[in-house]
Amino acid sequence: MRQLISYLRVSTDKQGKSGLGLEAQRAAVARFIEAEGCELVAEYVDIETGKGSDALDRRPELAAALAHARKAKAAVVVAKLDRLSRDVHFISGLMAQRVPFIVAELGADADPFMLHIYAALAEKERNLIADRTRVALAQRKAQGVTLGNRTNLPEAAAKGADANRAAADAFAANVLPVVRQIEASGVKGYRALAEALNARGIRTARGGEWHATTVRNLMVR
Repeated sequence: MRQLISYLRVSTDKQGKSGLGLEAQRAAVARFIEAEGCELVAEYVDIETGKGSDALDRRPELAAALAHARKAKAAVVVAKLDRLSRDVHFISGLMAQRVPFIVAELGADADPFMLHIYAALAEKERNLIADRTRVALAQRKAQGVTLGNRTNLPEAAAKGADANRAAADAFAANVLPVVRQIEASGVKGYRALAEALNARGIRTARGGEWHATTVRNLMVR
C-alpha cells in the first residue's frame, strides 16, 4: 500500500483559524486516498502565502512534510497544485527535492513533467489576465473615470462603482476566452468549468476559488 504525506495550505491566519479552505482540501485528499487505496501517514498544514522567492523558508510545515516523506520514502499529496505554489520556478525547486508529489485533482498519473506544464500554463494565464486588466483600467482612467475616493462621498461612491464595473468587465473579457477554450475541450456545466479553472490556478476577480455560481455570473454578464 502506497504511503502518502498530506500537505494543506491556506494563505491567511483568518482562514487558518476558521478552517476556511482546509476542510475542502482535506476532503479532496481523503477522497483521493480512498479511491487509490493509499495510506495516509501524516498531515502538515501551513498558514502562509505562496508568494516570494523565499516561500519555502516561510513554510516550515512544507519543509517538514518533505523531510518526513523523504525519510519514509512516501509521496506528498496536495488537493490542488496551487496549494504548493502558483509559481512555476517554485514548483521546479520542489521537484528538485526528489520527493514525489501527487495532486489529487489531477490524478495519480500526473507525472513531474505534466505538473511543470500545468504550473507554467497557470502562471502564464494569470500574468496575461493581470496585464490586460491593468491596461483596461488605464484606458478607463484616460477616458475620465476617476479611480479612488474623494471627499464628496456620493460622487466618490458612484465613481467607485464605475471603476469596479470597469475592472469586472476587464476581468470577464480576459477570463471568458479561457472558459470558452475549456468548453471547447469537452468540459460542460458550471461546476465542471469551475473545477477546471481552479485546476489551472486561475482565481476569481476577488482572488478566491471558482464555484458553479461564480462561473454562471461570469458567463451571463
